[in-house]
Amino acid sequence: MSAPVAAPVAARLSFVDRYLAVWILVAMAAGLGLGRLVPGLGDALAKVTVTGVSLPIALGLLVMMYPVLAKVRYDRLGTVTGDRRLLLPSLVLNWVLGPALMFALAWIFLPDLPEFRTGLIIVGLARCIAMVVIWNDLACGDREAAAVLVALNSVFQVFAFSLLGWFYLSVLPGWLGLEQTALDVSVGEVARSVLIFLGIPLAAGYLTRRLGERANGRIWYETQLLPRIGPFALYGLLFTIVVLFALQGDTITSQPFDVVRIALPLLVYFALMWAGSMALGKAVGLDYPKATTLAFTAAGNNFELAIAVSIATFGATSGQALAGVVGPLIEVPVLIGLVYVALAARRFFPDPGPSAASPSVVPEGPARV
Repeated sequence: MSAPVAAPVAARLSFVDRYLAVWILVAMAAGLGLGRLVPGLGDALAKVTVTGVSLPIALGLLVMMYPVLAKVRYDRLGTVTGDRRLLLPSLVLNWVLGPALMFALAWIFLPDLPEFRTGLIIVGLARCIAMVVIWNDLACGDREAAAVLVALNSVFQVFAFSLLGWFYLSVLPGWLGLEQTALDVSVGEVARSVLIFLGIPLAAGYLTRRLGERANGRIWYETQLLPRIGPFALYGLLFTIVVLFALQGDTITSQPFDVVRIALPLLVYFALMWAGSMALGKAVGLDYPKATTLAFTAAGNNFELAIAVSIATFGATSGQALAGVVGPLIEVPVLIGLVYVALAARRFFPDPGPSAASPSVVPEGPARV
């Protein structure tokens, strides 16, 4: 028996939820307009930073991630950590295929633009630990699996990012007779980024569920508290998008051809990583929720870290920093589109049954964040 298709679920959504893609496009346009029309807005937003990332962006991400991580049933994490069909493909996709694919695409599409090329390679090295929880939840992926995979990515990121940066920017280009670039990033810098963008909302979500259930029970927590805090994920997402686009509104509108050059390899990257991961998940026997989680955690990137590293190493006005910023500007509309593709693809997966599905008493749908 096949899983239900997206249409009946979408029909039950509220007006706001049903047109989530529209609100995201409006937020993108509003950010671009503000960045272009308000003099000095981008500079003002960028002055206060956390690990090289604008503080408003950091706050938006924390507000966005907290409700989703508060929905995770942490007592189910053990069932995920023992699933080798999920964990092993995730490690290979994130830390072998993903960086290698971005390296190849950067050199194929940008052989004459070394700054943009280096920025894209850095984006490929920074595996997603933040916004992916939103895309996964929108697509009705497995929340507990997402929590485990982003935690796994965070651990590997602390220890592997600098080593992979050295390999893909200096060692491998040297072997291939290509131009080499140095990247000096300490483990401490990466760990600080992971702590801020994953550690804080993860701790807040865990404590909220633990204390809420202890005080009033799981039924109250999931039927009374979660519906109250849930909408803040959408508010945080839209706020983050507005700020992201406002920060680079003038640059994007004044350098459209540069943005297009950077966007092309990113589009190919997101499409190949997501579709390939989804197909791999089905091939190894994962159900829809876990295959979706595998696909989104493999396709997304930690743009917060990529931007911070590019700014710290090459400067805020560098081509590397611009490539880092263009990353999420392309990722947001592409992955929200892939959310709907994923929901439509549910018909191709067998129904895992109530016991295997990601549990939630809150109605699920493409905008139930």
